[in-house]
Amino acid sequence: MTNSSDAIQTAESGTLRLTMAQAIVKYLANQYIVIDGEEMRLCGGGFGIFGHGNVSCLGEALYQHREELPLYRGQNEQSMGFAAAAYGKYHLRRRFMFCTASAGPGTTNLVTSAALAHTNRLPMLLLCGDAFMTRLPDPVLQQVEHYGNPTASVNDAFRSVTRYWDRITHPAQIIQSLPAAIATLLDPADCGPAFLGLPQDVQGWAYDYPISFFEKKVHHIRRVTPDQYELGAAIAAIKSAEKPVIIAGGGVQYSGAVTDLTSFAEKHSIPVVETIAGRANMLADHPLNCGPVGVTGSNSANAIAAEADVIIAVGTRLQDFTTGSWTAFRKDAQFVSLNAARHDAAKHRSLPVVGDAKLGLNALQAGLGTFETAQSWRDFAANEKTQWLDYVARNVDPANGPNSYAQVIGAVNDLCDDKDRVVAAAGGLPAEVTANWQTKAIGSVDVEFGFSCMGYEIAGGWGARIAQSEKEADQDTIVFTGDGSYLLMNSDIYSSVLTGKKMILMVCDNGGFAVINKLQNNTGNTSFNNLFADCPTITNQVEVDFVAHARSQGAQAESVTDMDELREAFKRAKANDRTTIIYIKVDPYEGWTQEGHAWWEVGLPEVSKDPSVREARVNWEAGRVNQRKGV
Repeated sequence: MTNSSDAIQTAESGTLRLTMAQAIVKYLANQYIVIDGEEMRLCGGGFGIFGHGNVSCLGEALYQHREELPLYRGQNEQSMGFAAAAYGKYHLRRRFMFCTASAGPGTTNLVTSAALAHTNRLPMLLLCGDAFMTRLPDPVLQQVEHYGNPTASVNDAFRSVTRYWDRITHPAQIIQSLPAAIATLLDPADCGPAFLGLPQDVQGWAYDYPISFFEKKVHHIRRVTPDQYELGAAIAAIKSAEKPVIIAGGGVQYSGAVTDLTSFAEKHSIPVVETIAGRANMLADHPLNCGPVGVTGSNSANAIAAEADVIIAVGTRLQDFTTGSWTAFRKDAQFVSLNAARHDAAKHRSLPVVGDAKLGLNALQAGLGTFETAQSWRDFAANEKTQWLDYVARNVDPANGPNSYAQVIGAVNDLCDDKDRVVAAAGGLPAEVTANWQTKAIGSVDVEFGFSCMGYEIAGGWGARIAQSEKEADQDTIVFTGDGSYLLMNSDIYSSVLTGKKMILMVCDNGGFAVINKLQNNTGNTSFNNLFADCPTITNQVEVDFVAHARSQGAQAESVTDMDELREAFKRAKANDRTTIIYIKVDPYEGWTQEGHAWWEVGLPEVSKDPSVREARVNWEAGRVNQRKGV
């Protein structure tokens, strides 16, 4: 392979001589998309940490395009991936960021974030270093050797957590692989992370690329029209319903079908319940918005789901937190699933409607004509919603016992601006946000509970803020995190300060992993190894000074003791121009949202010496009586 540092364009041949790394970056810089009538680059830039596996070749190429594709220096590869996922979610999967990491541990650090993006169906391009294709210097630094398979590398770990995977062994391969990767990132059905393994030597090899490969291309998101037969079966099922309900998932927003969903629900007077990913599909005060459904749901949504005879699932993969491990619905209820992905549309004996949510809702509405639910069903739903909102108001009230997640959420909810973006993930906070947050603006909530990944919160907040600042710079990104997630991954506080991407972090300290301690206790087990106080190997309990730690990273920070102080601190945080941390201690045992929980399947021991565990097993299994059997 001939190496050359010169990019030579030959008019006669119609080629451009570039290294493989240079060609990748040049191609990305020339991909565009139109969003709300505005043409912009499809790739918003990237997150990168350089090492020997990507600095000399890919780093050189990125430097040449640093204006078109801004590169954010991360502090941890995993958190870079989280930030990229949050960026893609903010842009409703219509734009993406790439992540680049060196060969070895830099790359393997991205596996978890790739899994998060895969689970949540979010676009992210991974450009990761790999071992030398020639094998002449083998074994090299950080190379994991497989004695019986020299072609294997740590990059093979990404096969199970990416939608598209390729290892580039010749520069010409990107002519096929890059468009295929981009197509995956933009496909409504197969959207997810795409991985390109870039061997260190091949990154620098040159090739005569067709000039046409780098021509500007403007992409669009495919909208698949549902099949008429499937529409007909779905319409017939809905017309036969006496008590239908709509489950609105994240796919509603990705399709840009929020207005269509509202129109459909209003036209036919059908109550709407939201999944965790679908939070903020409707405003809280809309009369047909009956709250979140499932394990972390609301009494109102779960009561409606339990009575419904037809469930119209739109843009949801029907995760167990939505379905209550398939106990939240009548066993004889008929599902109608409108989804761009065939895999999701066909779940659990559904009548599938494979296609775009926007087109599908409009087609269903046209086919249903004057169909409308009975007044008694509407009254039932409205009454359930009223009772739930009354409960939430009491739940977030500062007078409702010691400091709690719900009280913090209520105070912030009351004071935030309509379009402020809320980010939460893992632990107890996503459940509490889902149950108690009252949506003020469409698409303003990012609760990562698909992969339920601790550490997403702060990194995801940084990525969301980067995206938000491109569009709504005057709004804030508000992150809810517990002490556990903070301690796990906090370095993007520093990233946000360095890049001027302000966040407001609400750090709620309950002394460890309190929600898992609650699950441990609820399953009859003794508190063990979750709260710091219950770790027998801890011999010197030292409290972290979260305020000092945040300040050491350049952020503003203060500690508050109650909701009055928190409200004043939040006002100051809104006025600040720098990332601000508000720290408060919350009770690990009291103040949890007690209502709105569907049954959830958890594995419990069949045999145990502990009678409380045996009793919990019996009680837990009693909930299985309502579980639907299906695929």
